[in-house]
Amino acid sequence: MSVGFVAMHYPHADHHDAFVARVQRVAGVLRSTPGCLGAECWVTAAGDAVVSIARWESEAAQAASMQALGSADVDVAYDEREVRPREITALVSA
Repeated sequence: MSVGFVAMHYPHADHHDAFVARVQRVAGVLRSTPGCLGAECWVTAAGDAVVSIARWESEAAQAASMQALGSADVDVAYDEREVRPREITALVSA
């Protein structure tokens, strides 16, 4: 069973471009890990949210990718640059 997530991030307008770059860097790290089937950065048509989407071949591969983020030089902190909490939806293949 493959797994994944969709995460909605809501950066302040003055942090939007930098936030897109942050999510793109995180996606790059995730894609470099074994078992990652894809990781992408999207922006809503309204421009109010940055969306990260990622998929893995298994829960173990996802866990290993998340652990790799901890040792990578990427910024995943939630802080005042975001106007509201992230919304993360976990997915499993049907």
